[in-house]
Order: sequence, then C-alpha cells, then structure tokens
Amino acid sequence: MKKSISVLLIIISLISCKSKEKADLIVYNATIYTVNNDFAKADAFAVKDGKFIAVGTMDDLKKNYTATNELNAQGQTIVPGLIDAHCHFFGLGLQQQKVDLAGTKSYEEVLQRLKDFQQQKQVNFITGRGWDQNDWPVKEFPTKEKLDVLFPNTPVAITRIDGHALLVNQTSLNLAGIDNNTKISGGEIIKKNGKITGVLIDNAMDLVYDQIPNPSKKEQIQALLDAEKICTNLGLTTVDDAGLSKDNLELIDSLQQAGALKIRIYGMVSATSQNLDYYLRKGTLKTARLNIHSFKVYADGALGSRGAALRQPYSDQHQHYGALVTPIDELKAIAKKIAASEFQMNTHAIGDSANHFILEMYHQVLNGKADRRWRVEHAQVISPEDFKYFKEMMPSIQSTHATSDMYWAGDRLGKLRLKGAYAYKDLLNQYTKVALGTDFPVEKVSPMLTFYAAVARQDLDNFPKDGFQMENALTREETLKGMTIWAAYSNFEETEKGSIEVGKLADFIILDQDIMTVEIHEVPKIKVVANYINGDKISLN
Repeated sequence: MKKSISVLLIIISLISCKSKEKADLIVYNATIYTVNNDFAKADAFAVKDGKFIAVGTMDDLKKNYTATNELNAQGQTIVPGLIDAHCHFFGLGLQQQKVDLAGTKSYEEVLQRLKDFQQQKQVNFITGRGWDQNDWPVKEFPTKEKLDVLFPNTPVAITRIDGHALLVNQTSLNLAGIDNNTKISGGEIIKKNGKITGVLIDNAMDLVYDQIPNPSKKEQIQALLDAEKICTNLGLTTVDDAGLSKDNLELIDSLQQAGALKIRIYGMVSATSQNLDYYLRKGTLKTARLNIHSFKVYADGALGSRGAALRQPYSDQHQHYGALVTPIDELKAIAKKIAASEFQMNTHAIGDSANHFILEMYHQVLNGKADRRWRVEHAQVISPEDFKYFKEMMPSIQSTHATSDMYWAGDRLGKLRLKGAYAYKDLLNQYTKVALGTDFPVEKVSPMLTFYAAVARQDLDNFPKDGFQMENALTREETLKGMTIWAAYSNFEETEKGSIEVGKLADFIILDQDIMTVEIHEVPKIKVVANYINGDKISLN
C-alpha cells in the first residue's frame, strides 16, 4: 500500500513538473514597476533566453513556471533598466585617464590638481576636464599665465565642464599655430587687452585638439570598460553616446560581439563629411547591443561659456550673441541628406536662436514625413512661439542642467528669457514624451540625480528652497518613463526595451528603496542592488 502511494506521488510530481514551463530565472516577492501602458505594478516575472516570458503575481508565476535560478527580491523595488538618452560614454571612459577637474572651487585648486597629476603620471601632453568658472569666487574665465609658469615646456589643454571651452598654455598655442592673426568661424579665441588669454571657445578648440596624441587601442578599450563599470554600477543598461566616430563604433561592436562589453549602446554618429558619406551609403546597423540609427549635429555652443546662440544679446555681456558652430548652409545640406535616408537627426541646440533655426529647418526639411523622431538635444532655451514645433520634434533633455545652471542662467538670459528655459513640462505637453539623459561627464552619471532634479527641481543643497520654476517639474511617473520607455522610443527601440513586459529584453535593476514613493529628497541616496542585462546579472563594485 505504501509503495503504491509513493509511486502515485512520483507520478503526480512528474505530471506537475511537465505542466510547468521552464524558465532561466524567476524573480518574485518584488515591487515591480512595469512601465507598461497602464503603468501597472507586478510582484514577479520569469525570464528565458534573455527576455521576459511572464509578468504577474507571485502565485501565478510559481504555479506555471519553474527555474533553476529563483530570486526572492524580499519586497525590493524593480524597474526597467535605465536608459541615458544623451551622454558621452566613450568620453567618460577617456576622462578616467585624464585630470579630473570637476568640483574645483577655484582656479588655484585646478592648478594644484594639474601639478599633482603630472607629478604622478609624467605625461607628454596634460589634458583634463571639469572646471567651471561659475563655481569660483571670481566668476570669470581663467587666463594662461600661471599655466605658462608651471608648465613652460609641456602642453596643457583642459576642457570646461560643458565641453565648449578650453584653457591652454602657450606651448599648446604654439603647437596649434594660434596667434593674434588666427581667424576662426563658429568659435572664438578669447582676448584681453589685445592678448590671447588661453581660452578657446567651440570650433577654436579643434586647433589644439588636433595636436593631442590619439589614445592607443589599449587605452580606448580600457576607457570603454571603465565607462561601462561606472554606468552599470549606477543602474544604466543602455546609453545613447552623442557623437562617435566610425572607428569608435567599430571598436564598440567588436567588444560587444566578443562578449567583453555588455552594456547596450545607441551610437549617434558624429556628422562629419566622412562619416556622413560612409554611413549614408552603408545604412543603419542594428545588433543585439549596438544600434547605429542617428547622426549627432551641433548647432551652437553652451550657455555657461556664452557660446549658445541667442536671438538677443546676453544679459551679462551686451553685444554678445553667441554663435552657430556649424554654418547655416551646411546644417541645411546635412539635414536634407539625412531626411533622404532612414537615419535620425539629433541636433545640439542650446540658445533660443539655435533652437528657432533648427526647429524651423526640421519642419521644412521633413515636410510632414511621419515618425522620423528627429531629436533636439538639450532644447534648453525656447522662444514662446517656438514651443509649437515640438509637436513634431522630440525633446531630448537633461534635468540636472536646470539645477546646476540655475545659479547663473538668469544672469545670462534675464528673467523674461529664463521662463522659456529648462521648460521640461512645457516640452512634454507638446510632444507627449521626453527622453531624459545627463550629458555626462558634463553632469554626474547617476540616474538618481536625473530623477531627483526632474521632480524636485533642486540641487543636493535643496536650492532653491521651493524648486526652480516648479511649473516645469515632471511627475515621478513621467520621469521614470523618460528614463525608460520614452528614452527607448527616442531610439526606435520601444518594442524591445524600456518596460517589463512579455517579449521584451530582460533589462532591469533592483533598488534598495522605492523610487516612486520614498520622500523625494531621499532619491539621490537610492542604491542599485543589482543590474541585469539580457537576464544576466552584471557584476557591481
């Protein structure tokens, strides 16, 4: 009798097992924000072959699926893998090999970091990035005299935080052949009392950049691996790198194909004539982890270095309007070429003049073509009459720009223009979607800071007290969408990622606090417990 019962139990067990679908991973007992159309919540999902195969309740998942790997999330919060819709991923990696000048509070601190770096590294050409004169007691561009004394024979070229101004010493000027007779279009060689100060703006920087030795292939590979580690530790699973060369993209592809680089990359091709000719002839490229579907174009410079093109003069520097860094005829020619292809055009536009021209040009060139999703990167200062164009053009915005720029943006723009600046809700109301990013290493990489800045419109010192122009704050739901499904949409990838739904790629992260309910000022402190790309757990530091 006992033997018969045992046999019957075995048979029942076998039938039960056969009725359950085999998964690679089941995650249960979680607070899951799916970010589907209903912004529904779930508490369990199953993953197989790198995709979600079931999303729902813990009871249903346990009843219908089995897996060798099961994870009890112990109530922790899970959201789709985060997407940074505008960053400089490769640049972040290269920055790890240079002098880090971010957060310096004076020019003297900049000089000290340069001295310390050179004492350790003894490089032949000193480069770095991150200084911002707006954070110093004297909020003026530095000059090169002290650099000339400290480094009389070693060229120095250090980039402002926004990437649109460069401070160099005389040795670098000599290498680049820059003197009082040098002319530049789309940039400026800053002078004081008729003498070159060492500060170069926008296109003028290229004269020095052309003299800097290119990083070796080994250094480039290390840069990509370093950037991936930083990004995945902070919860990113996809990054949109805003400006890569053909060689950069081919190196990324080779590393991804070899399994050495796990993060997904939406690579915007730098719109040089060579890159345009090559990729327009070759066409778009889509692999499991790399998507080459767009060109990155520059209209103007940055507001912090007064290179953004304004329709009226800068409020704090009369008679100065900024400038377009790409000539109008060239911008139009590029747009027409891209419009005739499958590629997307993503244009950096900061000032109201640059945005006005780009928006009108997009409208004319596309001429009603549906679903091209051409993006305006930054869309930072918009004239009231130009918001209507964003019914057709997608805003790609960086919420931390508002919180880092607010200390001085009013000085640059004046009160009237400031109302149309960093106007994220107004932009959302036009297009109904916004893609959120950071522009790192201009800003910090952390997506938690992106989320916090979009919702609270304050910096980490809780300034300003009541938030910056709170009528343009985003809700938490809008912000999470902007960092997931809407960012995926901006990359033509919304059917494969950006939400936790059956059939989509199993990119997700686990957080130690609920980003949708925790007190908003606690959001910057949220930690990423785990990061999964394609259902595979990424090793975190």
